[in-house]
Amino acid sequence: MTYHKPRIVALLPMKAHSARVRGKNFRDFCGKPLFRWILDTLLSLQEIDEVIINTDARDILASHGLVDSERVIIRDRRPEICGDFVSMNLVLADDIANVDADIFLMTHTTNPLLKAESVRGALEAFYGAHAEGRADSLFTVDKIQTRLYHADCSPVNHDPDNLIRTQDLEPWFEENSNLYIFTLESFAKANSRIGQQPMMFESAKFESLDIDTPADWDFALAAANYLFNHS
Repeated sequence: MTYHKPRIVALLPMKAHSARVRGKNFRDFCGKPLFRWILDTLLSLQEIDEVIINTDARDILASHGLVDSERVIIRDRRPEICGDFVSMNLVLADDIANVDADIFLMTHTTNPLLKAESVRGALEAFYGAHAEGRADSLFTVDKIQTRLYHADCSPVNHDPDNLIRTQDLEPWFEENSNLYIFTLESFAKANSRIGQQPMMFESAKFESLDIDTPADWDFALAAANYLFNHS
């Protein structure tokens, strides 16, 4: 029986403008532009056939030495799906309608510490679950086991009158926007990167850092310097 290797395409959307951290995608992060960290990680994975960058910043990328190549395709973002308030699913839908793939993998430039081994592990987990009909998509999460409260100070997941160890609390899982894996079919049915039968994949805490605010930038920089000096 001939094995058919699935065609895997990574989607890496990238905007010129950033609302809270000015120019963050192109700002120097530990010696190279922020976008290069995750891009280099994706390109190091032989499993990934192409990386698609949907962007309104082709000229900025060119100024940093990035142009179309054998494995990197830069797609100019259509004006009607540009802006800070446009749903990411609309951007992904535009790519999916114009790119051929069996499996799509989506991540962000703001996840510089995501490791190739973690991406590979997520892909392998998805392969198995999808082949067995247990999942049509995957997204990464952070596991949380701590005492949570509503805004009115009422407890969410524990009984203040019966304190138990936090490690014995029911775990909750936070979508961390680190990585999404899905198929053309699952996206079409749900109109979303998270399908109708998703599975969660717990990613390492350091790797799941997502840079959205100036404080996130400082924390990610501190984490990166620590990791690079202790690896």
